[in-house]
Amino acid sequence: MDSRVDPGRIRNLREAEPGPGPVLYWMRRDQRARDSWGLTHAQDLALALGRPLAVVMAIVPDYLGATLRQYHVMFKGMAVTAPPLAARGIPTLVRLGSPGESVARLAIELKAARVVCDFSPLRFVRRWDAEFMAAAVNIGLDQVDDHNIVPCWEASDKAEHSARTIRPKIKRLLPRYLKPYPEILPHPHSWPDPVPAVDWDSLMRMLPLDRAVGRVPLFVPGPEASQMVLENFISRGLQSYAEKRNDPNSLVVSGLSPYLHFGHIAPQVVALAISTAEAPKESREDFLEELIIRRELSDNFCYYNPRYDEPEGFPAWARETLDVHRVDPRPDLYSYAEFEAAGTHDPLWNAAQTEMLLTGRMHGFMRMYWAKKILEWSESPEEAHDTAIRLNDRYSLDGRDPNGYAGIAWSIGGVHDRGWPERAIYGKVRSMTLAGCRRKFNVDAYVSRVERMAEMVGP
Repeated sequence: MDSRVDPGRIRNLREAEPGPGPVLYWMRRDQRARDSWGLTHAQDLALALGRPLAVVMAIVPDYLGATLRQYHVMFKGMAVTAPPLAARGIPTLVRLGSPGESVARLAIELKAARVVCDFSPLRFVRRWDAEFMAAAVNIGLDQVDDHNIVPCWEASDKAEHSARTIRPKIKRLLPRYLKPYPEILPHPHSWPDPVPAVDWDSLMRMLPLDRAVGRVPLFVPGPEASQMVLENFISRGLQSYAEKRNDPNSLVVSGLSPYLHFGHIAPQVVALAISTAEAPKESREDFLEELIIRRELSDNFCYYNPRYDEPEGFPAWARETLDVHRVDPRPDLYSYAEFEAAGTHDPLWNAAQTEMLLTGRMHGFMRMYWAKKILEWSESPEEAHDTAIRLNDRYSLDGRDPNGYAGIAWSIGGVHDRGWPERAIYGKVRSMTLAGCRRKFNVDAYVSRVERMAEMVGP
């Protein structure tokens, strides 16, 4: 059959003659049973060859400091993703250990025809690809970018300076790539042996996970939940998004970030729904700017900047100005433990940190203020950057994500920004102040709401 996936979305990482076995779809960043270009491409290959098709999940219990909080979302999401795949004749196979090596062993054992994987710009995931190819030298590997509407390598061939420079490149290609998904078909070539359903709860209990940070009780993972969150946002939040999106009291934000991070919903689905929603044009455009331009700029940053999570990845002007001002007096200094416990002198910062501790989420405007104040209250830019990443990755549901790395680098290191009038500690990096926040929204109302939330949860 003809391919149902635009060839620009597919990269052939290694060509090889198909083995006699099945096609494997290595599911990593995009964990869903429908609306998947990667799974569609894998099925197209399997249908053309007349082979079975399976999804492979490789589980590593210590991925970049992830805790039970993040694994709970992933496992609960897979618990509702695997059954509809099985109903279409596509079993889910789970392997534990180093992902590249464990998937390679499985592919070799099954004499796989080909392996298809999804795309991530993070170097750890790219290392898995390299490990797979080093171990499974005779098995072809395709990669499909399903996380960006315009594939990362198609949008640009270099690290972009800002949203201003990448925006026209993405918009030029949107008509080609912003298309509805085809259906995942019932797969006609049966898996040769029965595959028992994965007991995701038992698997989560047996793994040696970091359980110090527990799950978020009110957060419901999975594709169906993400669709409900999207519909709720369109009906309640989108109408006033342009006007109120920077006010953490307004509750007009979408709440989709964790679902996008785990791939429970496709950005393409969200973009198509927002584009046709009955809402003011400015609100639709502002949301799509965040969903498409800013989010894909973050992938561009991590893909073309190998030091995306280090101060060495900041632009030269920001490194220079921060270095000049590293000797500036810092009236308030806090340790990592004090930051973690929301123990600063600033009730607004403490509220933002507390909200992340309790809910795994933080309003986007507050996340900028939160990171910039860590710079102001740390011994050095390097310590501040490390603290922000450690806290975000440990407590946020959408931690270990290009959006987080780019957002922290913007806040502390001027990435995708320009120089501003010089100030103590920040130098020419843009600053944010409590007084400025008070001019934008009711700070006391936000602090009170988080305090009530903390009282309800208890110690």
